[in-house]
Amino acid sequence: MTQSLNRVPCTVVTGFLGAGKTTLLRNALQTIQGKRLAVIVNEFGDVGIDGEILKSCGIENCPEDNIIELANGCICCTVADDFVPAIDKILAMEPKVDHILIETSGLALPKPLVQAFQWPSVKSRVTVDGVIAVVDGLALAEGRVADDLEALAAQRAEDQSLDHDNPVEEVFEDQIACADLVILTKADLLDAAGLDKARAHVEDHLPRAVRIVNAENGAIDPAIFIGLGLAVEDDIENRKTHHDDELDHEHDDFDSFVLDIPAIASPEALSQRIQDVTDAEKVLRIKGYVEVAGKPMRLLVQAVGPRVNHYFDRPWGTDETRRSRLVVIGEKGIDAEKIGRLLAA
Repeated sequence: MTQSLNRVPCTVVTGFLGAGKTTLLRNALQTIQGKRLAVIVNEFGDVGIDGEILKSCGIENCPEDNIIELANGCICCTVADDFVPAIDKILAMEPKVDHILIETSGLALPKPLVQAFQWPSVKSRVTVDGVIAVVDGLALAEGRVADDLEALAAQRAEDQSLDHDNPVEEVFEDQIACADLVILTKADLLDAAGLDKARAHVEDHLPRAVRIVNAENGAIDPAIFIGLGLAVEDDIENRKTHHDDELDHEHDDFDSFVLDIPAIASPEALSQRIQDVTDAEKVLRIKGYVEVAGKPMRLLVQAVGPRVNHYFDRPWGTDETRRSRLVVIGEKGIDAEKIGRLLAA
């Protein structure tokens, strides 16, 4: 058997905040048969909410120990410190892992991560099966890559001394530039005209021919994006991005923080408070888990702009401390103290 055939394939799943990456992977874990899986989840914040969501799947061929959370910063900025040790840990697992899924943070640039697969210590053992860009169809149909960016756009339009290139748009374009497949989510929330507009937005940014696939509630056959066998690390230099000439990049246009709030009485009331906060503040994303008074199960909360979803994902453990923690991600300068008061009201 050749060295290439011995290498473990990795699928890199990238996409902006709230596009649906975790939902896509959760569906994949529940659907893929006959493969021993491992997952690397990269959060932009201090609490691994996405990892918690995936661990709650209870999948036999991807147990909790096979899900590794990296919460020390964006994986494309901490490749040497975080990514390589995570790969080492996965490759040492028994039984052996057949496929690795990597969920990047919403702010990650995929190219620096894929370039790490060229390092001799990595390339001999793993290969990039494909890079998947998950995009928010509903936001794209409204002409945005994410919800609630009007305030940032207005501020930039008013100040002629500022660079008019939206940094969020650049992140989106860099993710699309590296993609081998684009998955357009929330297709069930769009009519035919909306779908056409969303796809046209993606196509306008694609530098090469890449297939776009619609997904509803993250439900898509994993065979469409797993097992592509593209060895992307060998072709990554042909995928041109905004940051090709930069040695480093920063995420100074975004802030994130963790809020601990008291147990709530009503999921619906919390949902309304989150909507009010995203309407009034420059918040892009809120996600976390919450204690509901008198309920034995943990409430998972996911918010993208004004859209809020919540559901009870699993019972609290008998030895688990019940607490409510929310990760808030927004534009630079969002007021953590004020947002905390509003959400805990």
